[in-house]
Amino acid sequence: MVSLKQRQSGFTIVELLIVIVIIGILATLVIVTFSGVQQKARDSERKTDINAIAGQLEAVYANKGYYPSLAQINNSAPTTWRQDNEFRIDMKAFADPKNASSQTLVAGTSPAPGTPGTDFRYYYAPTGCTGTSPDEQCTGYVLYAFMEATSDPTKVYSRQSTN
Repeated sequence: MVSLKQRQSGFTIVELLIVIVIIGILATLVIVTFSGVQQKARDSERKTDINAIAGQLEAVYANKGYYPSLAQINNSAPTTWRQDNEFRIDMKAFADPKNASSQTLVAGTSPAPGTPGTDFRYYYAPTGCTGTSPDEQCTGYVLYAFMEATSDPTKVYSRQSTN
């Protein structure tokens, strides 16, 4: 005899909703964690770039007795001050990890245009010169980069001249 009540197998709507909510929570945690890891990686790259640029600036000072101006560093013509003075940093090192299109150092110690925490270019503040002439000899410098993975939007990493 055939039973009128057939037992149906499957999931109830409540069980499906619980699984969907759990998957959503896990996905959110993964995305938030991954985003933080990327920010920390870009901050590490910023620190590495600033240290490499500072190393080259110190090498120029050791060879020439002065630090280059911003105009000398940013000149990317075929024959430039950088090539003539063995400033061996590729212009790509000046590109911030978050904004690869900006391949120059920016003058000053604070972002313009933009706001701290959102403008992640590298800043170069030469001392003892105006920093704009291709023939200037500067007596010092400060390099800045804003950090991304911090709750303080004005957090910077900086290196300054040792002389």
